[in-house]
Amino acid sequence: MSTQAEPQRASVAPARTDKPSRTLLVGLSLGYFMVLLDMTIVSVALPAISTSLHVGLSGLQWVTNGYTITFAALLLTAGWLSDRLGGRRVFLWGLAAFGILSGISAAANTLGALVALRLALGVAGALLLPASLAVITNAYSNPADRARAVGNWAAITGLALAAGPLVGGALTDTVGWRAIFIINVPLALVSFVITLRLAPETAIKQRSGLDVTGQVSAVVALGALSYALIEGPAKGWGAGLVVAAFVLAAVAAAVFVTAESRAGDAAMLPLRMFRSRGFSAALASGLLANFGLSGLLFVLSLFFQESRGYSSFSAGLAFLPLTLPTAFNPIYTGRLVGRIGPRRPATTGFVLMGVGALLQAPFTGDSALALTATVVGLLAFGFGVSFALPALVAGMASSVPPELAGIGAGALNSARQAGALLGVAVLGVVLNLSSTNADGTKWALVVGGLTLLAGALITVTGLRGRTAS
Repeated sequence: MSTQAEPQRASVAPARTDKPSRTLLVGLSLGYFMVLLDMTIVSVALPAISTSLHVGLSGLQWVTNGYTITFAALLLTAGWLSDRLGGRRVFLWGLAAFGILSGISAAANTLGALVALRLALGVAGALLLPASLAVITNAYSNPADRARAVGNWAAITGLALAAGPLVGGALTDTVGWRAIFIINVPLALVSFVITLRLAPETAIKQRSGLDVTGQVSAVVALGALSYALIEGPAKGWGAGLVVAAFVLAAVAAAVFVTAESRAGDAAMLPLRMFRSRGFSAALASGLLANFGLSGLLFVLSLFFQESRGYSSFSAGLAFLPLTLPTAFNPIYTGRLVGRIGPRRPATTGFVLMGVGALLQAPFTGDSALALTATVVGLLAFGFGVSFALPALVAGMASSVPPELAGIGAGALNSARQAGALLGVAVLGVVLNLSSTNADGTKWALVVGGLTLLAGALITVTGLRGRTAS
């Protein structure tokens, strides 16, 4: 494939005067919904996967993190491809790959095959996220219409989080765990047909060359660190492969920083952006937010089914106090941020998440008091998520110049997914070090809660307060 832009192709798409069909927005949002759903729908199916494929805790961590490793590491490169080749084309490629790989995943009979397919699904998911936003930006020429369309597209985040555990539990109990992958096939097909028929061609922007060194080193660093954290408890922290993985992760991280400092305009993540305290704070707190969220979903999914004896569907229902606030409260948060800035909503969100996790830690039995603590703790956590995440997006947007807004948004998404990866890996280590699942859950909630309170300190000191009028 050529890496040079063809001069005869227009670099600016013609202005559109007609308003796009609502069906187009549904199709684009459906693709985004599918990508986000795949992050959470797996959580309640983990015990069933463990029984079916005869895998332990480390295997389940790989099933969860395989998707996240490539998704997190390739988001910025996917944005580059979307600009370079056109968002519509990249979105269609991603949809086709995601649908096909999901169908194959449903037939996986070994852990190795399933993890390899999860890694590939992460690549396809990374293609879909920036490309769908590029198509929306190009299709809606009127700024007001574009803002509404992007808002509706972004609202899918809460719906996917709310639907994931519930849909995953229902499918696992009624059809089997393989259905959590099969469901992506018709979703991808509908989104593909709508996009193919209704999406306009998108502008092809002149971009500098791909930052290959930065991209490869990012994947290696995340992959090696995940291997060390997941395999360390089983193989021993002093085992040669585990030590080598930690060393490789450190070397790859150093290579990434060096490559970004030398790449100039071609850098995946220009280091000059870190001169903004708000940018650094948004990235760090975004990482910690998903550390707590994904780690808690992983730990509690196992706890509900292994220690409390819930079915997959009941475990999905148990997460409703967490997931329901994310479906409606971000709308209020967006208005609040517009009035008072991102600092206080983000800090409030992190405090609620931290307290919600810590509140549940002492109550890992199945008494009425323990069940009440779970419901109240998850409700606080859910409202915390719905305050923190929209505020972090606004904090990121206000901390970078307009010409770097796309890179800033991609960096925040990458940081969040890296945090999700670390949350599952680190809290999985805590589970492994404990004698029982209930005891491990208690300490995992303590670690997660304290980490989230640290996020509150970062947001209160690093994010901007009231926005300028």
